[in-house]
Amino acid sequence: MNEPANPSKSARAIPLWPAALAVVVQWFATYVPSLVIPSTPIQFFGLVLGPGVGLLALYVWWWWTRHDRGTKILATVAPLLAFPPAVAVADPSARMLIYLYGVPIFSALFLAWVAWGPERPRAKAVLVGLAVVAAGLGTLVRSDGVDGDFFPDPAWRWAPSAEDRLLEQGTDDGTAVADGVQGSLADAPWPGFRGARRDGVVTVPTSISTDWSAAPPELLWRRPVGPGWSSFSVAGGALFTQEQRGEEELVSAYDAASGEPIWHFADAARFWEPLAGAGPRATPTLEGDWLYALGATGVLNALDAKTGTSRWRRDIAADTGATTPEWGFASSPLLIDGADGGRQVVVHTGAPSGKGLIAYDALSGEPRWTASAGPLSYSSVQLVELAGRPQLLLPTGDGLSGYGLDGRPLWSHAWRVPGGARVVQPAVVGDAVLLGTGFGMGMRRIDVTAKEASGFSIDERWTSRRLKPYYNDFVVYGDHVYGFDGRILACLDLETGELQWKGGRYGNGQLVLLETQGLLVVLTDRGQVTLVKASPDAFTELARIEAIDGKTWNHPVYADGVLYVRNAEQMAAFRLP
Repeated sequence: MNEPANPSKSARAIPLWPAALAVVVQWFATYVPSLVIPSTPIQFFGLVLGPGVGLLALYVWWWWTRHDRGTKILATVAPLLAFPPAVAVADPSARMLIYLYGVPIFSALFLAWVAWGPERPRAKAVLVGLAVVAAGLGTLVRSDGVDGDFFPDPAWRWAPSAEDRLLEQGTDDGTAVADGVQGSLADAPWPGFRGARRDGVVTVPTSISTDWSAAPPELLWRRPVGPGWSSFSVAGGALFTQEQRGEEELVSAYDAASGEPIWHFADAARFWEPLAGAGPRATPTLEGDWLYALGATGVLNALDAKTGTSRWRRDIAADTGATTPEWGFASSPLLIDGADGGRQVVVHTGAPSGKGLIAYDALSGEPRWTASAGPLSYSSVQLVELAGRPQLLLPTGDGLSGYGLDGRPLWSHAWRVPGGARVVQPAVVGDAVLLGTGFGMGMRRIDVTAKEASGFSIDERWTSRRLKPYYNDFVVYGDHVYGFDGRILACLDLETGELQWKGGRYGNGQLVLLETQGLLVVLTDRGQVTLVKASPDAFTELARIEAIDGKTWNHPVYADGVLYVRNAEQMAAFRLP
């Protein structure tokens, strides 16, 4: 009996092009949206569904071919035999890499194998080997998280991480020193997250040069730091931040002039998740010689800011029944005047049963009140004045809410993020609030006015999709808003929401505004510092320097003429000319 010239083609019967199309669409859906339309629902669902749905479509085609049943079963079972063991032995951070890259690679190899010929000698063994190779590649690497467009940052599994290298050097000073911070902690120039008003605006007069080619910023110091996405609070010639070192979560104080450690306060806690990596998320808050810091696992510490000694400690998860959010507790503590006249510290927990917000007595740590709040928020509670009344603002995945200083709900505005959380801080201009949202949703201005009888009237002024800040905070200067539309800086008209300009690809960076000079200091997500003119007329980049290495999501700080920057690996100080 004569064998056909191409047994694979004979057995296949139906054409190969639908399988090729399935693989092309799979690769396109998985990777192209991250390049073209990052930080959108299309990109997110492409990453989540693209590899799996593409492989499923490929197998639907495969089972319609006329290959023998045994070959079909083996080809279907091959990835099930290869991928689960690879996931089990892979570094925990690389498991998503096996899915995001291993599955599409196997799909392409499977298509090539079908074209080559499943009926050839040893073809079945070749297919099993291809599945092992596609899955096994992920066991050789780890991921140091993802960038702002959800692309993994891979490294060889055996290569030491920045945290490993820091731990190998030994701790610089694991206990509080006797003399501690020497300068006065009163009137802190930068007391907490994004400054005194949490708006990212430097209000003190500045007079810096914009020609950095002639007079570049002076590097005062650069040193390694443990992972974490905390920013700095600044006072008394000291910087206060949080970092992870092994199995300890640290609140740290460093000398602002030299970068040398002053003290570390350690909790036996470690938080890690595969997207952003290890470490605390929130920025410590200063008030006098008190320092308040919330760790990623929910430990709230009140410390002596001069020496780092503990004054009180609470576990907000235990106090409220909250579960640790996917990306960790991230609410920077807020100090307010309580209804009883004493000072209180407020944080968001996301807990159910009316405990999504909690306030503690600032001196004793005793709980004072709780309030309902949406669970999906990585923003921090913000103290503002709206419609003639002091209020607490909190954005969540459900929208934006205002609370009295006793926790009583005052108003809410629904603008739901489907399946997602809000991260950026709102901005208040008069009685208007700007709320920014990623995932392609954009920015909204709402006007808050007091009713004659009681309550508040909330009116949507405009919604724009031309500025979509995901976790990149924005600033207001004059009659315009400046912030990140994905990876590109943008300017909107405050009154109309109309786009004035877009320019400068800075990744998913952060910025502060030097108000008296109308300058934006932009820290890119790769550690570059750029100076941009805050003008609605046109995008104008004035200067740029390389500051620190590595993925940089932390907010920059400008205080006393010095710019402080950090990420999960390094921190540095530059005196601006």
